[in-house]
Amino acid sequence: MPAPASYNKVVPKVTFLNIGRTVEFKSGELPYHEHGKPESILDVALHFGIQLEHACGGSCACTTCHVHMKTGAEVNLSPMEEDELDRVETAGDLTLESRLGCQAVVTGDVVLDMPAWNRNYVSEGGGSMNLGDAIPAAKK
Repeated sequence: MPAPASYNKVVPKVTFLNIGRTVEFKSGELPYHEHGKPESILDVALHFGIQLEHACGGSCACTTCHVHMKTGAEVNLSPMEEDELDRVETAGDLTLESRLGCQAVVTGDVVLDMPAWNRNYVSEGGGSMNLGDAIPAAKK
């Protein structure tokens, strides 16, 4: 007897080095709240209460959700599309491993770090700019 479909779901793990936290979710079952692409790094982070700045609401119009990928990006993230490539090139602290959290869809295990300017903004109580109640307030 074959296993039920729910047992065959991929369970990607996303590790945020800067906060020492790993989260996991079943592919196709993460509730989508319109922050970037469904199951993007931004979508996953916000679902688990991890603050990742995203001033444009995840529409690939800024670079505030910029992250540095450490492992897993080549095989476990969606390929970078031209819109993301054009935008990420303008990001501060750009590296060869840079991706926009709102555009990079997680398909398997990845490890990433937020640039220091983003980490510092969030750790000092900053919330998202110009988004009102669209994301939770920063933890105090």
